[in-house]
Amino acid sequence: MSSPKPNLTFAQIINMNVGFFGIQYSFGLQQSAVNPIYDFLGASPDEIPLLNLAGPVTGLLVQPIIGALSDKTWHPRFGRRKPYFFIGALLCSIALFFYPFSSALWMAVGLLWILDVGNNTAMEPYRAFIADKLNDDQRATGFQTQSFFTGLGQTLANVSLFVFPLIIMGKTGAIPNWVFASFFLGAVCSIGTIWWSIRTTPEIPPTDAELQQMRQTPLNVFTSFIDIGKSIGSMPKVMWQLGLVYLFQWYALFCYWQNSSKSIALSVWKATPTSNPVAYEEAVSWTGLVNGWYNIVTFLTAFALVWFVRKSSPKWVHFGCLLCAAIGLMVFPFMENKYLLFPAITGFGIGWASMMGIPYLLVVGSIPKERYGVYMGIINMMIVIPMILQNLTFGFVLKNFLHNDSTWAVLFAGILLLVAALATLLIPTEATGQELPSTTPQAH
Repeated sequence: MSSPKPNLTFAQIINMNVGFFGIQYSFGLQQSAVNPIYDFLGASPDEIPLLNLAGPVTGLLVQPIIGALSDKTWHPRFGRRKPYFFIGALLCSIALFFYPFSSALWMAVGLLWILDVGNNTAMEPYRAFIADKLNDDQRATGFQTQSFFTGLGQTLANVSLFVFPLIIMGKTGAIPNWVFASFFLGAVCSIGTIWWSIRTTPEIPPTDAELQQMRQTPLNVFTSFIDIGKSIGSMPKVMWQLGLVYLFQWYALFCYWQNSSKSIALSVWKATPTSNPVAYEEAVSWTGLVNGWYNIVTFLTAFALVWFVRKSSPKWVHFGCLLCAAIGLMVFPFMENKYLLFPAITGFGIGWASMMGIPYLLVVGSIPKERYGVYMGIINMMIVIPMILQNLTFGFVLKNFLHNDSTWAVLFAGILLLVAALATLLIPTEATGQELPSTTPQAH
């Protein structure tokens, strides 16, 4: 049998997750800076959902394939998950460096596709890395450490969108110069933090039996599709139930991210990109601060949720956090005082702390350890399918039912999060985190 995994110190858990900081800085820029760049380059509101297809489509294709490939990868020097971290981070850094040089809408869209391929290549093996390295008792801490770095990375990204406009003036073409500084910092963070995690954290070598099992199946993209299909066919019921929660949860999140800047501009500054470009740019900057605050809430509450999980269950913690997020977004578009946006978005920050870690605790005990990678990729499919659905349908909804009004779009997002919270109640309350027996023969 394989030997039990040793307990890691808190410092070791921090080191292994530092790379998530860089990944999430990049994601924070996508949330808060990409859509305003589209606005600067002349995109109309109902075009924004389609222009954001890069994230969900690349997530749908890249993460399950990378997960399946990493499950069957092992190199004595480079490891199992680490090669994918590094390649993904390198792609992210290159795309972030060149993104603010976009001189036309098509260029910005193309670089976003490259950026999302890199993000998804780096992020997927990181989820499996936690399951690989940590025993049952420490997984909650591991996943919530990723939630902590999610909040910290996105906080830096969003605060940079507030601070840099105050100290960096002027424009290069249609893009303000402060945008360049934010993206350059992201390029450094992406590769630098991944490098730190790679250097400080060794992977657990597979057993002889696991190596033999890997060698029996060729390592290529085509066999990955077979693995993905088989894994979906044998997927545990709790993953289908989580998929229902994710349907409403992630559709709602994209509605908020695409419309937060414009909602704040309308409710506080009474401005649009065309009616008052100066006021709209102020609103975009303030949105960075507001989104920075919800990410501060996320990293302040991430480890507290570990205590709540131990006292109750992942299901009830996620339900409560989604309820906080729903209430926050339902009041958000009605705040005409820019300072009241901060208490309104606090609930969303609590919800985001749960979304980035707690759901994985619901399912990790129901999947065999040699399939951690592919199943983490399938969970990401459950995230990106609602995003694709949102990108394909919400432009029509926004134009024909919400009158292209971003304040109503944010309210709609809050209602969907409430539905997601109620769907969480359908998941059985039972002990999670206990790993199913492996289907791979173990060495004796």
